[in-house]
Amino acid sequence: MKLEIIQGDITKMEVDVIVNAANCTLLGGGGVDGAIHRAAGKELLAECMTLGGCRTGEAKMTRGYKLPAKWIIHTPGPRWRGGKHGEPELLRNSYANSLRLAAEAGCRTIAFPSISTGVYRFPLADAEKISVETILNFPENTSLETAYMVCFDPVTLQAYEDAHMTLKSFE
Repeated sequence: MKLEIIQGDITKMEVDVIVNAANCTLLGGGGVDGAIHRAAGKELLAECMTLGGCRTGEAKMTRGYKLPAKWIIHTPGPRWRGGKHGEPELLRNSYANSLRLAAEAGCRTIAFPSISTGVYRFPLADAEKISVETILNFPENTSLETAYMVCFDPVTLQAYEDAHMTLKSFE
């Protein structure tokens, strides 16, 4: 799978599926979650209300409604509590479970935000490595062809570009 790192608005991505850095209720919130809910429309909230929430590191899929993406995968990433409470593994699971759901649905393209690095305060330097490694190590015998890491700001973009280049140099 090819990984492209870009700066932009994930709600405008013309891909098969976008990933929502959701909270465990799946009922909307701030940041990426709120932006996705606003852009998708009230039908998204109605569908999310039927899902019974989602545990940290797991993922659930809904329709994209008014978004250019056909699907949305919702995954609650971990809140940073010092790194001694399984946060790295939970973040890895958020990315891996999202990729698995997208592959099971036959998606070819997927767009991720930087999960947990906003209000959940996961250190960007650690999150970027976990996410890039997880995406690049996902099995290649699936429908997925391209993953996009959609960074909201230049600082996040640079961090992800640096992580991607570091990992590519070890290949």
